[in-house]
Amino acid sequence: MSIKDRLAAKAATIGTSPRPQKSNDDTPGRPKTAPGQLMASLPLLAEKEKELQAAIKRIEELEAAGTKDSEEVEISTLIEVPGRRRVLSQQEYAELRANLEANPLVHPIVYRPLEDGRNEIISGSNRVAIYRDDLGRTKIRGVPFVGTDAEVELGAAFSNLLAPSLPDFEKYRQFQRIQQNLGLTQADIIRTSGLAQSHVARILSFDNLPAAAKELIASKPHRLGGTAAAKFAALAQQGHELKVTEAIKTLVDSEEMTQERALSLATPARPKVPQSVATTITIGKRKFCDVSIRSGVIGLRFAGKDGDAKAAEWGERIAQFIRKELDAEEKSASNLDFE
Repeated sequence: MSIKDRLAAKAATIGTSPRPQKSNDDTPGRPKTAPGQLMASLPLLAEKEKELQAAIKRIEELEAAGTKDSEEVEISTLIEVPGRRRVLSQQEYAELRANLEANPLVHPIVYRPLEDGRNEIISGSNRVAIYRDDLGRTKIRGVPFVGTDAEVELGAAFSNLLAPSLPDFEKYRQFQRIQQNLGLTQADIIRTSGLAQSHVARILSFDNLPAAAKELIASKPHRLGGTAAAKFAALAQQGHELKVTEAIKTLVDSEEMTQERALSLATPARPKVPQSVATTITIGKRKFCDVSIRSGVIGLRFAGKDGDAKAAEWGERIAQFIRKELDAEEKSASNLDFE
């Protein structure tokens, strides 16, 4: 299925609206009921859907053109928007570099011409970087994309979201970019992405990690998946932010470290449970009872035929002794209050 088809399927469910700005003053005439708010937002929804449909149409045109309408672009004119480039693992980067070095460019980059003569990269930042920095080339084949800022952002974001083997943190980063740059709500992004709700929940768990931990993951996003991120986030919310950050740093720095081992480093050690204590009380050479202490429980076991009777008798004696001791402590505390 082409990118166009997948985006078209998602377009039917999009319901975007700018994130409302909080204000101390209630806007006069603003609908307060859910139906009223929905009716008031219909023009905005239609506008956003129109933008997305325009982006889909342009992507369809570019796909139909393929390399036929691509042209050589001076790499020196290309500029990269911070945060838009997908972060590749060392292996992925090496494989892409070897492919580009040995073969012609099959998929041209997509760029937006700017008024000052420069060209903004929409998709293909890694290809441009390899051509420029590793292969020393001055030109690359590209296809121009003319559209609004919203169309460009949607095209760039979905070209990443629909890429195979995209790490969960990269999906999270694309969600954040769409939310910040287009003013879409989180629910809108979830519906538009087409990902399963459980998958989305794992992706959004990165949001609950310490800021320092997210900076570490951004350098090597393939090192931490959404499932492990959710467990790290739970530990961070329990007050273990420092241990979580240190464990994630170890995971990012060492390729030998697994996510499971890193989680064990961030998990606080369980308090040691005291071992059970058992002793036997004797009268002369005769066994009177066994006393055991375990997990806050004191147990008495009496031997002999009259064991049950002894247990009842001594149980009452112990209860009387405890009550007497508690009464004495209470009277002592009362006397201290009047001193």
